[in-house]
Amino acid sequence: MGEHVKVIIARYREDVVWAEELGYDYVVYNKGGDSLENSTPLRNIGREAQTYLSHIVREYDNLADMNVFLQGDPFDHIDDRERGSVETLRTMLADVVDKSVPFKGLAWFKLKCDGLGQPHDLHKPENEGRWAGWGRDIPVAEIFERLFDAVAPEQIIVRAPAGLFCVTRERLRTRPRAFYEYALKLVEDDPLDEKNTGHAMERLWQYIFNGNIVWNKEIYES
Repeated sequence: MGEHVKVIIARYREDVVWAEELGYDYVVYNKGGDSLENSTPLRNIGREAQTYLSHIVREYDNLADMNVFLQGDPFDHIDDRERGSVETLRTMLADVVDKSVPFKGLAWFKLKCDGLGQPHDLHKPENEGRWAGWGRDIPVAEIFERLFDAVAPEQIIVRAPAGLFCVTRERLRTRPRAFYEYALKLVEDDPLDEKNTGHAMERLWQYIFNGNIVWNKEIYES
């Protein structure tokens, strides 16, 4: 019997009919405020980070062998030549599952940034109004230090941009549920993402799931 794979989808109002075509067990968390059959409603707060962390906290004791976290429309980010397809995504996931890769970003590109998330698009005039946190930097170093009670690296290599990645149950459980509850609280304390907390989480998934023991458990167990 092969590994159990669960696809976790953070949806706003995207058409997610592709989820059925993908061929894996899946759950859709619906933040669109509309009625969607076979979905779990969530408040529209905290970007996809709130969705993913909510799933982990809720399902910590019942996680799949391989957990695939996707936004409602992942296809613009999985192919560098053209808009990706369900078949492209299916092939990528089959390879990750076959090799039992502990953590894998699914976007075709990687990012590099400093502790303020620079370079980023949040100061560009053409993006004004697109995000509540427009005009601010992304507090990558601050959130890193609050999560791990450790000095953030000067340069961050973002291995799961666009919030698309796979992580095994074993790797995910190297951190206790209390850690994810603490991370979820950080995100929910900035519900509209005005401080760009959710943006920062997107740049830190590789550290969250890197398999290290948390440096100081007291920061989230107190």
